Amino acid sequence: MNGTNVSNVVLERLVDELSYLTPEARKAATYVLENPRDIGIFTVREIAKAAKVKPNTVVRMARQVGFEGYEDFRAPFREAIRQGAADFPDRARWLQGIRKTGDLGGLYADMVRDVLANIEETFAGISTGDLKAAAEAIWASRSVFTLGVGVNNANARNFTYLASTGMKQFHAIPRPGSTPVDDLAWADKRDVLIAVTCKPYRSEVVEAVKIAREQGMAIIALSDSPASPIIRDADHRFVVSVDTPQFFPSSVSIIALLEALLSFVIAVASDEIVERVETFHKRRHQLGLYYEDNT
Repeated sequence: MNGTNVSNVVLERLVDELSYLTPEARKAATYVLENPRDIGIFTVREIAKAAKVKPNTVVRMARQVGFEGYEDFRAPFREAIRQGAADFPDRARWLQGIRKTGDLGGLYADMVRDVLANIEETFAGISTGDLKAAAEAIWASRSVFTLGVGVNNANARNFTYLASTGMKQFHAIPRPGSTPVDDLAWADKRDVLIAVTCKPYRSEVVEAVKIAREQGMAIIALSDSPASPIIRDADHRFVVSVDTPQFFPSSVSIIALLEALLSFVIAVASDEIVERVETFHKRRHQLGLYYEDNT
């Protein structure tokens, strides 16, 4: 089954019924067994063309194994893709398939549902004590390195930018033209690494966490599973929910958690941080960086 875990129950049912199908329906079923990921992505006509049968043969095949029709048959395959049991190109094709059917309302509902569920599930697994301990480690540190690559690079840089309005020890890595390991070359037990990566885990982030551990740094890890390679090596572990119908992991809960962490850092910080933030924004007003409607 090509190493995929997509809709095993349906595939097992097909295997059991294979010998009872008509020759043409058997051709369609064989294609499904050999290419299960295609079912959640392609239309009945596209599957029929690939299997070299007529579209109504695919429909009959679905009915012969207990489904009302092709859409009912492929629903478990589409759900498996939505849950992440396929790679990025497969999920992109699946989204295109939704567009072709005109069912964008269903996609919208799935997006909203997952955004809300991700926030709830993420914070349900995190205590105020967890956030406070991580925040105290950050405030007590000499330097804080925030590491994210790919889609999480912007999340790490946004967090660093916000923190820099009141604190000067934050550094987003990798720096332009550098690598995470190079950026951590002179870090030690006085420093903190905040690392972010989700499946498929980025090797440079995993390697940087290992280096940080060897150098005695405190590690704060955000990832999508308790079994994540960066969670295992972390001092402060935050598992985030990133489910989404889109093809990259959702960043909503990651951003929300980083914002919550920053608010805790400010809460445990000394009183001088309030003056720093005020000075930062006062200077911006003086330089005319904020629009003011004087009409």
